[in-house]
Amino acid sequence: MNLIKKNKLALRHNLYLLRMSIHRASHRSIKAISATSASLMVLSALASVVCLVSLVIHAGYEHTVSEFIVIRRVLRFTQAIFTANVLFNLTFNLRNTIRNTKLIKWIVDAAILLTLLPWIYPHPDNPWLPWLEQMLYSNKFLYSILAAYSVVTLSYAIFKVVSRRTNPSLLMSCSFLIFILIGSFMLMLPKCTYHDISYVDSLFVSTSAVSITGLSPIDIPSTFTPLGIFILAALIQIGALGVMTFTSFFALFFSGSASIYSQLMLKDMVYSKSLNSLIPTLLYIMAFTFAIELTGAVLIFFSIHGSLGMDIPDEIAFSAFHSLSAFCNAGFSTLPDGMANPLLLHGNISIYWIMSAMIIAGSLGFPILVNFRDAITLKLRRMRRLFIQHHNEISEIRQVHTFNMNTKIVLVTFGLLFLFGAVIFFILEYDNSLTGMTLMEKITQSAFNSASPRSAGFVSVNPAGFLNITIIILLFLMWIGGASQSTGGGIKVNTFAAIWLNLRAIITETPRVTAFRRTIATGSIRRANAVVALSIISYLLFSVILLALEPHLPTKSLLFESCSALFTVGSSLGVTSQLSAPSEVILCIAMFLGRVGILSLLAGMARRHHHPEVTYPSDNIIIN
Repeated sequence: MNLIKKNKLALRHNLYLLRMSIHRASHRSIKAISATSASLMVLSALASVVCLVSLVIHAGYEHTVSEFIVIRRVLRFTQAIFTANVLFNLTFNLRNTIRNTKLIKWIVDAAILLTLLPWIYPHPDNPWLPWLEQMLYSNKFLYSILAAYSVVTLSYAIFKVVSRRTNPSLLMSCSFLIFILIGSFMLMLPKCTYHDISYVDSLFVSTSAVSITGLSPIDIPSTFTPLGIFILAALIQIGALGVMTFTSFFALFFSGSASIYSQLMLKDMVYSKSLNSLIPTLLYIMAFTFAIELTGAVLIFFSIHGSLGMDIPDEIAFSAFHSLSAFCNAGFSTLPDGMANPLLLHGNISIYWIMSAMIIAGSLGFPILVNFRDAITLKLRRMRRLFIQHHNEISEIRQVHTFNMNTKIVLVTFGLLFLFGAVIFFILEYDNSLTGMTLMEKITQSAFNSASPRSAGFVSVNPAGFLNITIIILLFLMWIGGASQSTGGGIKVNTFAAIWLNLRAIITETPRVTAFRRTIATGSIRRANAVVALSIISYLLFSVILLALEPHLPTKSLLFESCSALFTVGSSLGVTSQLSAPSEVILCIAMFLGRVGILSLLAGMARRHHHPEVTYPSDNIIIN
């Protein structure tokens, strides 16, 4: 019996040792798999950078046969790294891959594996589907898949940086700066220009595009090729929606989950009410933007079809670019003389109304668009509950405010400013710059020149011929700009409304600042005052520097130029091309600060001080 008991104990001990060995081996293998997966992820991010740079070099330069071979080998090397990353995760890290990978990322991964087809199965002599065979075995398909995978991988890597509790303001500013520098080099590629341009000019145009300003020291249509125009359009789109919106969209929608901190930060950036609605809000912003731009392109196409002497492909390109430029409030045009081209000015004037509507839509801001979506959703729910006869629920829902205070303030203020600008322009310029036009043309140009100076910067009538009083009013409209979190510039409509309501409360000795039966938070009023103060100080500073650097140019033109750059408008009295290189750099800084926001940048750079909860005695200073 003792022998049997000893054998049982020995067996149990051996089984225990075996289980422990298996557990240790499993634990070590899990750590090894995690480490390998992380290493491959880092390697894939580096390979993505190499891949995108190689594709840019491939597309932007003329190459010899040997250079093409080197570039192709580099791209094949990045393809091998991408493939190894996908296969390793599918083989050894399947559970985490299934849990963290979204549908579109599966498609991109499958496409990477599909690029191996030419290696596994050589080019068939008699393909079943010739068009499919031509696509799968073409270099364009391979390069497109590599570019898509690189963008997704880099977006996810950038978004992971947000999880490190990086300061949001500095992160946004750095992202804009990086794309400005990238764009400045891409716009100088030989295939992007008809003739050589200096780096300062390229930097200026890139900054103007990313900051959605529209100023340019060079003529856009005669300088940039279709590839250059495409890069310019991409920079405008990225600058309008924001770099973080793009990277977050790819990272969350394509590549899986993110940290709570990064999601909370992104929630505030895109004005999402909850984490659950974060991805739907991102999708809504992206889809709404592209839908509006597509609609505008179609309308512009039919308004100019057959009137500009272009063939249909050129008309499509013209319509797409101007729709994008108008909605993003960029102000760039590919037409000689821009919107002041005689074929437009004295032709079909409907394009000016379409462009005005696009400019206003882009200037309202994404929070307004999100509120519109919520209002439409609420309206559909009411109709649905009315249909199914739930009267109690209907009365309960009707108590909810459809539009929030921010939306009401923006719509009312924006509408009044637009009407004010159009009426004043019509009255002042009726017998000046609008001379010789029909009444309908004068009304059209008045409306367009009220919407455009707010941030878009399109010019249909030469501002150099405006009356001085008209220019002062334009400077005022340029200073205000569009709404907060929009593609517009300026101090923002929200800020102007806040300081105006605060002024009303002070004059009427009202203890609180109110609007639409709501009290505006003290923090919002303080921030509005700070934005106004910084805008005035910055404008004076940049104007003085510009006047010192360009003493030979008209003072009025330089003051107008400084305002246009700092508040990202893009209008000019015609001196942009005459500026020296130092002046262009100064305006680049002004456009960059105007896009990222001086207050946000200063708040991001300043160290946060945690002061103790101490209440000091209050006192007054003399203000009268």
